Amino acid sequence: MTTPPLVSAFGGQPLPPQQQQAAQAPWDVNMASLCRIGQETVQDIVLRTMEISQLLRNMQLPNGVTYHPNTHQDRLGKLQEHLRSLSVLFRKLRLVYDKCNDSCTGMDPIPPELLIPFVEEDGSKHEDRSTAYSHSATEERREILEVNKKLKQKNQQLKQVMDQLRNLIWEINSMLAVRS
Repeated sequence: MTTPPLVSAFGGQPLPPQQQQAAQAPWDVNMASLCRIGQETVQDIVLRTMEISQLLRNMQLPNGVTYHPNTHQDRLGKLQEHLRSLSVLFRKLRLVYDKCNDSCTGMDPIPPELLIPFVEEDGSKHEDRSTAYSHSATEERREILEVNKKLKQKNQQLKQVMDQLRNLIWEINSMLAVRS
């Protein structure tokens, strides 16, 4: 898909290629900024669409009993202005999208399955996604599970020792209470 040509503010005619490049020159920013601009543009599009829906819901057809031509023309003008701004926002979003696609060419795509953590019934993560990415992760996960198992054993031993000490102190205190 190609980007529609930029239109000058005064005539409605497409700009010459030199002026189009000059108009697009400020778009040389990093990917995070482009994504943020794209997100804000989508939010603006949603907001304008909601405003258009509100205008259409409140707009009364000219065949109604309480028809006021001036009010109808005013709302129609607002609606056309919102539609024009929505068109501009879609063009802006197309520019951001094209710029992001141009910047992402040559990057190694990561399959989306690797970005989503899957959990099986036993609570472990699904490890057979990709051998290149998951081999080191599998070893690290195995080491973490071994350390956790050892830690649980040590905690159990400490708990047993604490219980024995508690019982011993209880017995000593009981014998001292009996002597007194």
